[in-house]
Formats: sequence, C-alpha cells, structure tokens
Amino acid sequence: MGVLVGKKAPLFKAPAVVNGGEVVQDFSLEQFIGKNYVVLFFYPKDFTFVCPSELHAFQAKLAEFEQRGTKVVACSTDTEETHWGWLQMDKAAGGIKGVTYPIVADTNKTIADAYDVLLGEYDYTPEGELIATNTMIAYRGLFLIDKNGVVRHQVVNDLPLGRNVDEAIRMVDALQFNEEHGEVCPANWTKGADGMKASHEGVAEYLATH
Repeated sequence: MGVLVGKKAPLFKAPAVVNGGEVVQDFSLEQFIGKNYVVLFFYPKDFTFVCPSELHAFQAKLAEFEQRGTKVVACSTDTEETHWGWLQMDKAAGGIKGVTYPIVADTNKTIADAYDVLLGEYDYTPEGELIATNTMIAYRGLFLIDKNGVVRHQVVNDLPLGRNVDEAIRMVDALQFNEEHGEVCPANWTKGADGMKASHEGVAEYLATH
C-alpha cells in the first residue's frame, strides 16, 4: 500500500490500554471520525530503549495536541497485557508510567500491515492467514488523520531513529491553518507565520516579502 496520504485511514478494532491502565477490547478510530484529528503512531516494542523516550515525549505534549482537537494514539505489536505491565513501571526504571493516551495492541500484526509499517518476513496462506518466519514489529510510522478519516501526513522512521513530537504538532497546525484559511504552508512554516495563496501571484507576493 505504501503511501496512504490522501486515502482513508485503515480502520480497525483491537484491544488497547487507555487512561494508563484500563484495558478495552474493541478500541477503534471510528469514534473520532467527524469529531477529532488523530495522530496515530507506531513504535517497535515495549520494554526497549528509544520507544519509552517517544511515548513520554508525546505525553509531555499531550495538552498541546488536545488544545488542537487532536487525539494521540500509540500502537505496537505487543499484547495488551505487555502494554499494561509497562505502564506500571516508573520512568526511572525504563517504564512508561504516567502515559494516559491509548496504546493499541496489534498482536496479530494486521494493523501495522494495513498501514504498511510492518517489519519482518511474512506472507499470506491461501486462506488469507498471515504467517511469519521471524519476529515482526512495526517501524516508527506516524500518521496524521483528519476529521473525515483521511490521512493527510505520514512519516516512517527506521528503528534507531526517534521522532520529533514538535514536528507532529507543526503538521497539525499546518493542516488546520490550510483548512481555516485556504492558504498553503511554505517551507519551515510555523503557527503564526504567513501562509501562501496557491497561485502564481500568491507565490510571487510571498517571496517578495520574505
């Protein structure tokens, strides 16, 4: 599937841990359609090294996402029990205690596969069953989904490369600016800066003043 930008975000129902410890069995993105933007991010594995730094970084900025009407949802191929256990561990011990946004358990790997961020050698049987010859985990994929359920931005990092949460916020700001003003966002645009009219005249005017 590769690039999902401009397409409907694949929907799913899966177990998730919410509010730092409550397990729900049928978590779905459908609850946000028509109401919220969503930043859905995948990470490789619980109880690792770069991953907790990312999860804590998103938690530290959670209020800024919420101010923008944006829900943050994490996902990995671990089980909901493993998520829960990691959430009980203090940050100083390598845990993610204090994280409150949903963490989805993609145990059967189908969500990572649908978003094309699944790492590992795998195939499907004639019956449609996903089979693998080694451990499958997710790349560090991030998807910004608008209120209509359409992917508007995506980025995928290799396993050693942690993401910039401020950049995710900047992309939410850019999308909302475009929706509100009908103008496009030039290179290095940040909230509060001028946009650009999507025309030759608009580009010339912008370049002449910046």
